[in-house]
Amino acid sequence: MDAPSDERLLRVIKRDIIERGRNVEQTLNRYIDTVKPMHEQFIEPTKRYADIIVPLGGENTVAINILASTIRQKLGINKDQDINSVFH
Repeated sequence: MDAPSDERLLRVIKRDIIERGRNVEQTLNRYIDTVKPMHEQFIEPTKRYADIIVPLGGENTVAINILASTIRQKLGINKDQDINSVFH
């Protein structure tokens, strides 16, 4: 999944403040010092090796449905079957 940097920042802000109890300054410092550099160092360079990059992150339901359908087909399960049944 790929998302623009501003969306990634908004997700980090929401998660860090709401779920982790950090304040805005702590959250922004963490983003600048850790999250953004790690993304640039590890995620961006590996994107060129990806077979598929889904733009718009989890909001791209068309791409997600196509991927899910392809995975179901490869696993030999139908749309109504629970995917967990394949692994048990």
